[in-house]
Amino acid sequence: MIYLRSFLFQLFFWLWSIVWAVGMIVTYPLPRAANTWSLKAWAKGLIWALRWLADVKVEVRGQRPTGPALVAAKHQSMFDVFSQFALLPDACFVMKKELLMVPLFGWHGMKAGMIVVDRAGHSTALKKLVRDSTARMTESRQIIIFPEGTRGLPGQPGEYKPGIAALYRELNMPVTPLALNCGGHWNKGFVIKPGAIVFDYLEPIPAGLKRGEFMRELQTRIDTATKALEDSGV
Repeated sequence: MIYLRSFLFQLFFWLWSIVWAVGMIVTYPLPRAANTWSLKAWAKGLIWALRWLADVKVEVRGQRPTGPALVAAKHQSMFDVFSQFALLPDACFVMKKELLMVPLFGWHGMKAGMIVVDRAGHSTALKKLVRDSTARMTESRQIIIFPEGTRGLPGQPGEYKPGIAALYRELNMPVTPLALNCGGHWNKGFVIKPGAIVFDYLEPIPAGLKRGEFMRELQTRIDTATKALEDSGV
């Protein structure tokens, strides 16, 4: 049954995504609000399909940020990204430059005002990251960054990169850690495992901590809460 459910969901996922990706071309000359609405509708469709086709429900814990906010999330699955369009009012992701080359996906990302980073740019890339993030905050958006930079496997500790520390310092605002267990249900393979995907928005880390203290606190909170979700077997 799990393979049949996985097949049905994967079929829905690709057909649904292709239809929306092509259809969203019409939003290019329109205000960004049309693009935002489209991304939300697409993501809500995926959440529906996970529930009714793959027997995976989505549960949200903690206080979701609403106004201008900086969210640092664990990264285990593509769903870590897709879900936030449905769960947050106006999600804005920090995405690597290479994704701009993906047909339609990259174009929609630009229209949506995502923050594009050239990871080979080092200090120049960090300055651009801070500059673009500051601009997005004036639009009351929720910036989501994956401190590990790439997807990891459940139970696998990641290396937290300096981008989040630069944003924390320069934006001088709290950071909301986001723990999750997406990888235990939908990682990089074909099979979707039934159960509950949980997004746990943790208590924000207040502004003003020193860099080392902040990074230790961030990693401890995210990794501890993520492990608790994984160990719970949901």
